[in-house]
Amino acid sequence: MLRIVTLNTFQAGYRVVSEWAARNGHEIVLLVTLPVGGERYDPTAPPLIASMPAELNVLVTNKLRAVAAPVIEAMEPDLVISAAFPRLIPDEVLKVPRYGALNCHPSPLPIGRGPNPQRLIYEGSDEVAASVHRTEPGFDTGAVLAQRSMPLPADLNGGPLMECWRTLLTSCLDEAVPRAVAGDRGEPQDPAKVTEAPRFTPEEYVLDLTEPSAVVRRKAAALNITAVMARVRLDGTEYLVARTEPTEARAGAPGSIVATHHDGFTVRTADAALRLTAAQV
Repeated sequence: MLRIVTLNTFQAGYRVVSEWAARNGHEIVLLVTLPVGGERYDPTAPPLIASMPAELNVLVTNKLRAVAAPVIEAMEPDLVISAAFPRLIPDEVLKVPRYGALNCHPSPLPIGRGPNPQRLIYEGSDEVAASVHRTEPGFDTGAVLAQRSMPLPADLNGGPLMECWRTLLTSCLDEAVPRAVAGDRGEPQDPAKVTEAPRFTPEEYVLDLTEPSAVVRRKAAALNITAVMARVRLDGTEYLVARTEPTEARAGAPGSIVATHHDGFTVRTADAALRLTAAQV
């Protein structure tokens, strides 16, 4: 059994680590999370601590060197695992665990480093990918211990994409942790293949319904992985788009409303109609 400290800021990241640990008989001895604020991946979501079991040790701090490092050291962890933790983890933490520190990153590193790996899907990737790598002082730069990929899901929406990431990262942990415990340093990332994945701009959150339906669906799904963020402007009003689905409707010009429903619209894109589940902002 391994003693694990995990660093997370939202439920899906913690779920990956905690479910994997439980299935393999390991113990999470401490969760380190950040206070509510702009650094969290979804600042609109409830604080992670609100959904944690009462018996779990939880440390809420943004002072990783001064506060988190000595507490983590006191827990005597075998391994530190981070998943969707938007802060650089300092050396004072990385040097503590017996077998090192690992990070779960949902991209095929070194492609897609940075805070917004769903940008790869937004910009045209036809697969979902994930890596587990050794944590180093730079973001997403450590040697890779496991990597997985799968095609985009048939139900191309944010929730199914998140489930793909959960499945892939769990499988990566199954390979990466035994390698780390055995002292395997992993495969260094190729500097020539590095790409960055910066956050979306405000303009990128607004879907262009004159693009092909496949592009609109892929972008909406990528925007909605952690929270419903995709938007569309129809007849001068802005709506949040929670889901997109293909439909057989044929009428209308690209960008126009074909039909109105109690929970959204059918709209025409460049090549086909889509059913949008949407609510006014």
